[in-house]
Amino acid sequence: MTPAADLHATRQRLLGGQGSAQTEIESAIERAQAPACAHAFLQTDFDGARAQAAAADPTRQPLAGLAVSVKDLFDVAGQVSRAGSVVLTDAAPARQDAVAVARLRAAGAALIGRSNMSEFAYSGVGVNPHHGTPANVVATDVPRVPGGSSSGAAVSVAAGAAFVGLGSDTGGSIRIPAALQGLVGFKSTQRLVPLDGTVPLSFTLDTACAITRSVRDAITVHGILAARRVTRSHAPLCAYRLAVVPQVMFDGIDTTVARAFERTLQALRAAGARIEELALPALGELAGLQASGGFAAAESYAWHRHRLAGHADQYDPRVLSRIQRGAAISAADYIDLLQARHGWIARVELALAGFDAVLSPTVPVVAPPLADVLPGQARDEAFFRINGLLLRNPSVVNMLDGCAISLPCHAPDELPVGLMVWQGAMRDDAVLNIAQQIETLLRPQQP
Repeated sequence: MTPAADLHATRQRLLGGQGSAQTEIESAIERAQAPACAHAFLQTDFDGARAQAAAADPTRQPLAGLAVSVKDLFDVAGQVSRAGSVVLTDAAPARQDAVAVARLRAAGAALIGRSNMSEFAYSGVGVNPHHGTPANVVATDVPRVPGGSSSGAAVSVAAGAAFVGLGSDTGGSIRIPAALQGLVGFKSTQRLVPLDGTVPLSFTLDTACAITRSVRDAITVHGILAARRVTRSHAPLCAYRLAVVPQVMFDGIDTTVARAFERTLQALRAAGARIEELALPALGELAGLQASGGFAAAESYAWHRHRLAGHADQYDPRVLSRIQRGAAISAADYIDLLQARHGWIARVELALAGFDAVLSPTVPVVAPPLADVLPGQARDEAFFRINGLLLRNPSVVNMLDGCAISLPCHAPDELPVGLMVWQGAMRDDAVLNIAQQIETLLRPQQP
């Protein structure tokens, strides 16, 4: 169902006098109301989007009045940021836009609505017991998970209701749903996009970023969100030194993902890419570093501890149990975690020196059936197992304070599979340029 045209192609068409932003926004609104988008939005603002589309100037605004969805944890002036919960339903409306929202609006975004999400962004699966769970748009065999926590963001883009899904990524919350729905999700270096005006999960790991339909759109949107220009390079793939890390990333991999990843490596090598296997035993240390719940548990508990009093029964039990783990993390434990992470980053960066990027499966499995993880104690064990599996690979990059992009690498007759291109902090431009070269190789017919 995903439209062939991305943001870039649509804007070029508008600049050529073919169609209008108003026509495009009406199409987006129609798709937002279609069954494929059921539960994708917690709130819509179609009239506001129409007004923004009518006022946009595609000659100077890169988003050209086209539809953008906003994850429910970002402030939009006059709206309540509930973060997918019912705990914050009665919170005061935001007085101003979050920085990320303001930058998108200034670039011509037509804000079509607030997208659904895992409660307080605390899940890579995307299930929400309060507001319903949007189903994976591209899975046609059985209903499958959308991926989280930016579930509605991905569904809005995959269903054609938005060209851009603004979301957040704490342990993979942009890249997981992008991978499971055949989209592109770019997690920038955290410090590049201000988090002002967002409901936090982890102050240390949260990153404001977006889901798009192509790498070139990801480059455009990152430039807007980070208020910077990506340094472009058209160097061929053979100019880059790429790594594949065997440790951890391939544990539990299913046959579809393994086949798609190996086929992609073969295509890259045939195109001249230099790909080397790199031993990175430090990846095996992450489970121990985060055994107590890690930054997400400690920092979410700090933010929620006063709200839990008298309201604990309003939380998703699966989210509540992880937040409450933070109560047992002392200040000394937290400082030890900060120091351990600092040392871990130094070791990993040293091992990656000389490589332009690492290639990994974004997640080791295709989207699991939704029925396996729906709310209910009988499915809790399956939920936590699948959640851990989905988060494992992308969360490596968040702990590294790095950057990563997921782009589709599956065949047309396969369920979506994501290829993750990643590196350490402030290597964003190299990762984006490499990803665009790979996308051109894998998707040569992009309009």
